[in-house]
Amino acid sequence: MQRREALRLLMAGGVLPALPTNLFAFFQGAHPASGYTLRTLNPHQNDTVVAMIDQIIPATDTPSAQGARVNEFIDVILTEWADAEERMNFLDGLAGVDKQTNDLFGKNFVDASPAQQVTLLRSMDESVAAQRTRRMRHGNTIPEERDKQLRGEFFNVFKGITVHGYYTSEIGFSQELNLQIIPGAQHGCAPLPAEKKA
Repeated sequence: MQRREALRLLMAGGVLPALPTNLFAFFQGAHPASGYTLRTLNPHQNDTVVAMIDQIIPATDTPSAQGARVNEFIDVILTEWADAEERMNFLDGLAGVDKQTNDLFGKNFVDASPAQQVTLLRSMDESVAAQRTRRMRHGNTIPEERDKQLRGEFFNVFKGITVHGYYTSEIGFSQELNLQIIPGAQHGCAPLPAEKKA
């Protein structure tokens, strides 16, 4: 598989469990080594990405998306996989998140309270679902809704990259999903315990 094909899957927000094992390995190869230095995201953009990914996948009994270094995964995707237009669309969408937060709460996304951040992200997610429903019913959207559609597309891409980045990281793959890239030993014809017989 080529990076362009994989990027198209990410941008389409492909469903993670449907990915074949070789595609999991392909995305794992995009994860940066420890000590990675950001190359596309500036500090403010990175802080916004971190705040957003940690609202999408917060820490529970396993680490959050930031703990899995998904922000660095996103930076690698933007730097090495995306073309100039895709990179600009992503960064414009990220700036749009701050604009929306400023319009609603008078502050940037990173400065908003967790409740305000969740409110905005839920609103963006609901906008994606509503647009999908409208397209299924009516085809193209009316011109006034193009701005909403662009914001919805950005969030759909952002959420897809976050989920793929998390679940193909060491933390997401082995701790959250309890999977192994190389399964353990094959034990062939082992005798069944007494309680499983009959």
